[in-house]
Amino acid sequence: MDKIQLDRKPIGYVFIHGAGLNARIWEEVAKELHAPWLAMNYPGRGPDNEGIGKLSLQDYCEYMKEQIRGWDVEKLILVAHSLGGVLGLNIAAEMADRVVGFAAVGAVIPRSGGSFVSAFPPGQRFLLPLMMRLFGTKPPEQAIRRGLCSDLTEEQADEIVRGFTPESIRVYTDRVEASSRLQIPSLYVKLGRDQELKPGLQDQMAGKLGARVERLESGHLPMLSHPNELRQLLQRFGASVSAAR
Repeated sequence: MDKIQLDRKPIGYVFIHGAGLNARIWEEVAKELHAPWLAMNYPGRGPDNEGIGKLSLQDYCEYMKEQIRGWDVEKLILVAHSLGGVLGLNIAAEMADRVVGFAAVGAVIPRSGGSFVSAFPPGQRFLLPLMMRLFGTKPPEQAIRRGLCSDLTEEQADEIVRGFTPESIRVYTDRVEASSRLQIPSLYVKLGRDQELKPGLQDQMAGKLGARVERLESGHLPMLSHPNELRQLLQRFGASVSAAR
């Protein structure tokens, strides 16, 4: 049995999903962790998402920190996917008394003082905000299927497309105040067949985080396509975090 399960006050896992998604995406990974877990939602999920377009990056972070404050597990590992990496850095810095580990799953990690868009090469850095302002933050259906859903079943891809929620532009363009180099153990799960965030770019993200890297041969949503393998990586990381305390 992992040491993380033997602690009198076990470490919990807090899951942060990526853009357009929701907390349910983590269920297959989380339900067999044998540790406390909390899958958080961004604001604007559910039938009424009016006003989400006006929210800042900090508004998103405050919304999620309230979910953590209402959870009775003291110490936690943040598991952040994609856009969630940006939010996770801020949350880790602002809740440093509780966050003891950081696992980035195909996550975007900007340099200290940067934004989501600043983490990309110059051409994308210029085009992304422009495209968002012109066409919104929900990609066309075929782009979602080719990028996010590249190795999912048709049924899984249909569900992602149906449930995709546009985000505020500011969550992509606001700068992160926190350092990308956290003073806690960190893991980067590199997704070897990711069509949304290519492996070479993921290497750069992991370098900015200063994280240990584990490779998983999956597309951008391993919590759906490879839940068992991802769970095992997170359990091993959790055990190492617990052992180091």
